[in-house]
Amino acid sequence: MTKPEIIICPDAAELNRRAAECFIERAKEAAARSGRFAVALSGGSTPKALYSLLATPSFADRIPWPKVHLFWGDERCVPPDHPDSNYRMVCESLLSKVSIPSENVHRMAGEKEPQVAAAEYQQELTAFFQLSEGTLPRFDLILLGLGEDGHTASLFPGSEALKETKRLVTANFVKNMSAYRLTLTLPVLNNAAHVFFLVAGASKAAIVEDLLGAKSGTSNYPAAKIQPRDGKLTWMITQDAAANLRVG
Repeated sequence: MTKPEIIICPDAAELNRRAAECFIERAKEAAARSGRFAVALSGGSTPKALYSLLATPSFADRIPWPKVHLFWGDERCVPPDHPDSNYRMVCESLLSKVSIPSENVHRMAGEKEPQVAAAEYQQELTAFFQLSEGTLPRFDLILLGLGEDGHTASLFPGSEALKETKRLVTANFVKNMSAYRLTLTLPVLNNAAHVFFLVAGASKAAIVEDLLGAKSGTSNYPAAKIQPRDGKLTWMITQDAAANLRVG
């Protein structure tokens, strides 16, 4: 099991600053190594603040945007201009403010029939990463958030997507929302070179304790299943979200 790196930040501003520095470091390393940086983005309020920071000149000017390829870890089944769209959020907070080639932006087609959209995104991943049958994409970085119910990406407790071992992308029906979500599957998430959780707010303290506290390793929450096979796992957490942890 991958031993996570746990970084506790005094507040959300410091979390965003440190996450932005990590993003830049990973981007430069990947671009130098392979000529591109493939990252899967998360939705949610905490990542939105990070994206807004990355769009500011002091950070954006240090990122090799022509070599950056943006993917999404999950998406709601809505059109790209819908208020609930993860793509729209990233577009408003980041894409509209930086010089990234349009062909480097690989969005999930949330407006299409869910199974069709999932299959098309799997095809896009297969083409981009030049995958042969049975192989997995290797993202340089995957950003994830954490729900109070322990979900991450759109892998919700008790949902069928948690059992998926073959597909790269699936249309996951979330019963308590009566809606489908598109999501990368656990095999893809766990094949990344670096997985980065961003967690902020006192409302997350209980679930953070369950996942990273004294009884960690016994949790069955979806987020507990994120264990990169041969990559790095980092949890960046605000002090209030880590209030129940005893670290160090």
